[in-house]
Amino acid sequence: MLGGRKLFGGLGAGGEGSAGGGWPLWSKIAAVVAVMLLLGYPIAMLMAHQINDDPDFTPGPEFEVEGGSRAVAMAAALIHREVVETKWVANTPFPFPSSFLDNMPNFQVGLMYALSRFAVEMTDSLGRARGTSQVDHDLDHASGLLKYDGTIWVWEPSISIFPTARAETQYQAGMRALMNYNKRLAAGEAVFEKRADNLISLLERVAADLGGVSAAIDARLQDAGAGWFDTQADDVFYANKGRLYGYALLLRALGQDFESMLADRNVGTVWEHMIASMVEAASLRPLIVSNGSPDGLIFPNHLAAQGFLLLRGRIQLREVANILAK
Repeated sequence: MLGGRKLFGGLGAGGEGSAGGGWPLWSKIAAVVAVMLLLGYPIAMLMAHQINDDPDFTPGPEFEVEGGSRAVAMAAALIHREVVETKWVANTPFPFPSSFLDNMPNFQVGLMYALSRFAVEMTDSLGRARGTSQVDHDLDHASGLLKYDGTIWVWEPSISIFPTARAETQYQAGMRALMNYNKRLAAGEAVFEKRADNLISLLERVAADLGGVSAAIDARLQDAGAGWFDTQADDVFYANKGRLYGYALLLRALGQDFESMLADRNVGTVWEHMIASMVEAASLRPLIVSNGSPDGLIFPNHLAAQGFLLLRGRIQLREVANILAK
């Protein structure tokens, strides 16, 4: 480690540089700070950057409850991974290095959106006996918390001049509500209706949401040809990636919850193909997201590739729903 004398040079009593013409003290301090920023920020950003798109992710034993829902356990485990283990970065304020990240926060927000949609479907259909029965309080609480804006930090002037709840605080509360529901379900104190019409309803809602994702891709493709210089293409790509990843893992776990019914209806193979298509769409990892011409040679179009796999999975979602409806 450099000593103060070597770092700043010989300083006179007046704080000036040495007689040999050294830099003033303030200039040297500014230079050191500039070097630290130039080197430290990129390194810190690389250390914080983490896109968790492992298709083989499974909930840990602290989330699995015998007699509970596998899909609910998956949702709680995904929240814990993104908020507690990895750290939520979508609301990180300046000047923290992670506030400059782009792809990771878009992925996290997309994933959380899929989890919030699942919580809503659990509240409206799977977690209640019939449409006229009482809504489960834990599921209702979770669905509200998970819809919280992921970009909100402790202070959001557009909402209030006073401190407010951080996004990760809300998400952790939603996670605990899901876990509490699963414990009550295992104890026979909650409802999980494994009816075909409930599953059809959920699949149709997911398919409709993926239609919106496809529309977002189509809107970005209007600027096809921008190639690597489309600064918004990666935002769309990674938000879609997070949403597709969330749906893929939730549906895979939901297939375990409905395993016997899917086997009775002979849709197990189609179900697996549907999951595989969504996993493939969520697993694309381009070094740089390019919005080139669809027939471009040098600049590919990663949004078009993602959109094709997304639509294939959406068609298979509809196919499963149609089979279950017969």
